[in-house]
Amino acid sequence: MKFIIMDTKEQIDLAVADVMEAELRKHSRGVFGFATGSSPKGVYKELIRRHKEEGLDFSGITTINLDEYVGLDMSHRESYHSFMNEYLFDHVNVDREKVHIPDGGAQDPEAEALRFEALIQELEPAAVQILGVGVNGHIGFNEPAESFTVPTHVTELTQQTMEVNSRFFDSVEEVPHEAITMGVGGIMRASKIIFIALGKAKQEAVKALEDGSVTPGNPSTILKVHPDVTVFCDREAAALLQLEDLNRIK
Repeated sequence: MKFIIMDTKEQIDLAVADVMEAELRKHSRGVFGFATGSSPKGVYKELIRRHKEEGLDFSGITTINLDEYVGLDMSHRESYHSFMNEYLFDHVNVDREKVHIPDGGAQDPEAEALRFEALIQELEPAAVQILGVGVNGHIGFNEPAESFTVPTHVTELTQQTMEVNSRFFDSVEEVPHEAITMGVGGIMRASKIIFIALGKAKQEAVKALEDGSVTPGNPSTILKVHPDVTVFCDREAAALLQLEDLNRIK
């Protein structure tokens, strides 16, 4: 695991976009894993710029997203389908037939989770998986638990997660209580993982990646056993890392 610490979010956006561009050019027909939330927005904005101004090509790739709220139709303004369309897919030449996000509006969410897991297994591993992290260490919507859940599944969101995500809704009462999420097995299949952590609220999650044990009580710690993880974080998020850690940053 490599830590890259930068002064500003804008620097991180450019650095992650550099990695993504290199992988998109290398794996022009590969699978790419995308995430939602505030952390990757700037990355997507830069990828759009490179597509429009420099011809960065998305036409051959297959995309797969981590999760979706249960009960939100694809067209709902806060669905992750809408998020990805607004912040990336509507602005690049991605093949819509190769875009895969769980269907939160499915009548049977459990069956949808099974369908999505089968899709993951049919596809080749993602060349890159972008990840954000929750303040409680969740990745995707893999919430803290007594054991890791490997396949795609329906999960109940913690009160903390709902409160944090309420900023995207009119009130916390409107935040769905469940989500369909890729399990840790799907996440760990990716050849390369880009982990983005920004701000003071993510300090504990970043610190756990350095010296915490691998525990389902902090799901992001499973990344410690992945062979290729790069953690991009600002100095606030990295504040609890020891000086010797900082000296190893490349």
